Amino acid sequence: MTTIGTEDLQALFARLAEAMAHEKDRLCALDGVIGDADHGIAMELGFAAAAKAVSELDPATADPTAVFNTAAKSFLNAVGASSGPLYATALMRAGAVAKGKTSLSEDDMVDIMTAFAKGIQDRGKAEVGEKTMVDAWAPAAAACRDARDRGLPLADCLAAGLAAAEAGAEATKAMIATKGRSSRLGDRALGHMDPGAASAVVVISCFKSHFAFE
Repeated sequence: MTTIGTEDLQALFARLAEAMAHEKDRLCALDGVIGDADHGIAMELGFAAAAKAVSELDPATADPTAVFNTAAKSFLNAVGASSGPLYATALMRAGAVAKGKTSLSEDDMVDIMTAFAKGIQDRGKAEVGEKTMVDAWAPAAAACRDARDRGLPLADCLAAGLAAAEAGAEATKAMIATKGRSSRLGDRALGHMDPGAASAVVVISCFKSHFAFE
């Protein structure tokens, strides 16, 4: 059974920041079709701020909850757009899962994926099928949970979650948005992937890559 400590989580946030910097232009291009063309910038700013803040924590005294709560506060301070409160809520929910624990188990990480998805869904008040990041997060969390219930290791659970997220993001191309700025476009948003769902895939991909233990 793998255990995940504060340093592992600090490295995860560094990976997330690097990935968002790499994907910024693609996410902005997706957002340019149905939004303000700034989603990639927001995600890069948010995860860069989160990574910097958590890197300054002392692993000897900061537990996983402190990492997630610090990341939540920093993300929200850096991003005023809608993704700020959504990911801040997700990170706070993750911190609640980790409360009182000095390290996390594989079961805890599956619980954290569930908490991320539920936090985003609760804060955004969105359902699957409304062309939002929930279309990637909800199926990812469900697939991750299902894989764990079948006794699979964390790496396989996250791989299942990533595959479900990718399918969910792809499915947003056929949806008409009912939330956010893209809802104003009606049928004109058809054929375009939701940028929030696309960035969710990036986040989940980082989780999968980071915790692909041998």
